[in-house]
Order: sequence, then C-alpha cells, then structure tokens
Amino acid sequence: MSAAETIHVDGVWRAAASGAQREVLDPADAKTLAVVSEGGVEDTDAAVAAARRAFDQGPWPRTPVAERAALLRRVAELLQRDRETIALTESRDTGKTLEEGRVDVDDVTNAFRYFADLAAGESAGRVIDAGSPDVHSVVVHEPVGVCAMITPWNYPLLQASWKVAPALVAGNTFVIKPSEVTPLSTVHLVKLLVEAGLPAGVASLVTGAGDPVGARLAEHPDVDLISFTGGLVSGTKVAQAAAPTVKKVALELGGKNPNVVFADACATAEGFDTAVDQALNAAFIHSGQVCSAGARLIIEESVRERFVAELARRAEKIKLGRGTEDGVECGPLVSAQQLDKTEAYVASALAEGALLRCGGKQPEPSEVRPATGYFYLPTVLDQCHRQMRVVREETFGPILTVESFQTEEEAVTLANDTEYGLAGAVWSADTARARRVAARLRHGTVWINDYHPYLPQAEWGGFGKSGVGRELGPAGLDEYRETKHVYENLRPSPVRWFAG
Repeated sequence: MSAAETIHVDGVWRAAASGAQREVLDPADAKTLAVVSEGGVEDTDAAVAAARRAFDQGPWPRTPVAERAALLRRVAELLQRDRETIALTESRDTGKTLEEGRVDVDDVTNAFRYFADLAAGESAGRVIDAGSPDVHSVVVHEPVGVCAMITPWNYPLLQASWKVAPALVAGNTFVIKPSEVTPLSTVHLVKLLVEAGLPAGVASLVTGAGDPVGARLAEHPDVDLISFTGGLVSGTKVAQAAAPTVKKVALELGGKNPNVVFADACATAEGFDTAVDQALNAAFIHSGQVCSAGARLIIEESVRERFVAELARRAEKIKLGRGTEDGVECGPLVSAQQLDKTEAYVASALAEGALLRCGGKQPEPSEVRPATGYFYLPTVLDQCHRQMRVVREETFGPILTVESFQTEEEAVTLANDTEYGLAGAVWSADTARARRVAARLRHGTVWINDYHPYLPQAEWGGFGKSGVGRELGPAGLDEYRETKHVYENLRPSPVRWFAG
C-alpha cells in the first residue's frame, strides 16, 4: 500500500474514491507527519456494504467464541511486538510523551486480553427454569451485527480498543472512523488485525472527516450499532442521525470533573504532597486533553491558599516540549484549533474575575519547543465560580480552575453542579466521610484518594450529558451483543384454544 492508501475495505487497502488526501500534522512543530486518504460517502458506503456481507454471509459471526478470543490474544501479542513503533506514532500524532504512548499500548494490549478472557470464560447461555421438565429454556448472546465506531483524537488507539475488542469477540463486523486529526495508530491496528488472520470484510477503516464519514455512518440503514466517543455537540448529532433507523447507540461525551480535597487530607506533610501531586496529574497529564481530567479543583477553604500556592509553584516547573524528547513531562496541544480554544477560555475566565496563579500563555520557544508548535503553559485559575464559562464547559486543555467550600454539603453541591457526570475524586483522611461523599457524587467513576487509574474489568461511562452506554467490563461486552430467548418444548402437544 502507498502512504496515502489508508482506507481498508473488504480486505483491500485503497485510496479514497475521490482521490482526496489530507495532511496529518505533528503538533510539536505543525509540520506534515503523514498523508492519508480523505474518505467520503462513497467510501463509507463501500465499507458498510463489505461489513454487511461479512456479517450476513461470512464465517466470523459463526466462528466459535474460543477461536475469536484466540485472535484477540494474537493481536495482543502483535501489539507488544510493535510497542515502540506504535508508541512513537501515538506520541508524534497526538503530542503526548513517548512514555504515555507506551502506557497506551500496554493498556490496549490489556483490553484485548481482558475481552478475550471474558468472552471465552462465559457459559453457553443462562438456563431459565420454566417449571416443566419438558421445556428447555435458555437465554443466549448473539452479535448485534454491523457496528460503526467513531473515535476521538486524544487517545485514538486506546479508545479504538475499547470498541474493537468487545465487538470482535462478540462476533460483529465493524467500520471504524478515527479522528481525522490523529488517525495513524488506528491504521496500524487494522494492519495487525489483518496479520492476526481476521477474515476480509470483518474490519473496515475509513479515514476522513466527521462530516461526511461519521455522519453517514450514523444514519446508514445497514449499520446496527454506532459507538461514538467525542464532544457533546457531535454526540448529539450522532444520536439524532441514528434515531430514524432505531440503531443501538453508545455515546461517551466527556466531562467536567471535580477533584474534591478536604483539609484533613493535607494534615500531614505526606498527605499534602500527595494531594498536590495528584491534582497536577489530574489536570495536566496529556496537556489536560483527557475526558476524565480533574479540571475542577474543589478545595476546603482553610487550606486553599497553601494548597494552590504550592500547586502553582509545581505547575510552573512542568517541562513542556516535544513528546519524544528526554525529560519532557507534557507535550503540545493537538492542533491550532485546540490552542485557540484554550487561549479563549483563559481570556474569558480573566474577564469574569478569575485570578491567574500561573501559566495563561504560550511558552517561549526552545530546543524542545519549536516556535510553530501548539504549546500552552499549565494554567491555574483561582477564585473561580460556577457562573464562569471556564468552570461550566469542558476546556480540554491545560487549565485548572479552583473553587472552595467550607462544609461537606457545600462540597457535594459544587461537585454535582455540572451538566456532565463522567468522573471525579474525593480526598480525605476520614474514610467514612470519603465514602459518604463518593456515594453522593453523580459521576460514573469516583476515585477516593487517587486520580485517573482505571481497570478493564470495571465499566466506564457517565451520568447526565457525559453519555449513554458503557465501555470496558462485562457491560462493555454486552454493548455489542443482543440477547435471545430460546424456548424448546421437548414434548409438544396441541394447545386446543380453538375449535376445529
């Protein structure tokens, strides 16, 4: 395949039907990193048709679960074989550090192995007691059909794995559309699926923009399920487009996540240091371009000044630069558009009365920070309140807002005062209080005295406008399955409801 043949349909790599191409930029210097095909409606329709044929006529849906699981395990091995190559691709494409790229590959590997083990370890069906020895009644799982997957630019390979692995092991076929900003690791993943022996047509890939590719997938009558991870506005459009065909819809739409710190968590030097360190991790990993980022620090007033002062001091020391350079701790934003949005959010916050404690601008260029890169300093905004746009909206940048509380009730109220409900954290030395507050938070994942770990065995998803459906865990597999009740009468007899 040539460098620009990044559309995969029915086992063949090809260019876009229109011949259109797109440059993929390195966010560290805004230079061209790769050229990919710019697919359109014709390419999307061809991919869906191939997936439909592969599901209706091909062997994959009828392949035993053990064999499907074995393929996932082969993919996991190939991911580890190509770990350094993929991590470098992910680092250069998204701007994250090379070490973060390696962690992503390991997490993707774990996801494939987890879903392989989960599906292979299940029973053939759930037997239901029908109250008669002459009846055999069982509920079984079947694949949904053709699945469309639209993945985001911040964790392209990881988010793809959360969809691809359960969909495949459940027996589905799929069409995946990665973000046009960061498509390269998804192209690599599809190559590994082919190398692992996946039949032609089971996995299709269309590189291109959300409109038209994503829009066509959402409305396509031959798509049975659409899974979307991204922003609220785009997710709403996906749901609306999918409604007329009543296809299954799974949406993960981000969050505005509270990190609640009680004073007693900072009572010791070790506790204080840990809480500050984790607040930095929550807000600034991958330059804040994380759906679960702890972008809202909600701190007890009695320790606010001390905590925020130390937080800002450490934030100023974060080493910004190209993610592949040694010693760099944080990379650039993913695009010029994202840089512009970050600058606009900070400007609006300052206009609304926020106090800038650090950051608030682009850094000076250096050997590891080209002047053309999309870099922005980690920014801490103090004295924020819920009426501010920067507090209400998902910024997806290196911005941490600070709000304060005096009582437990006020802390809970602030933490829940958001239209999102994806994730959050509670910090307290009082175990009873920490668990009490965690139980009251309306967020899909709540960490206590920690931030950002996730387990493939635990479902991931949110409340409110953070979306519908779940990824990871048993529920993540069930998203890609239908249930069928098979009722077998071993000794049938006439019912004689009617004369005749």
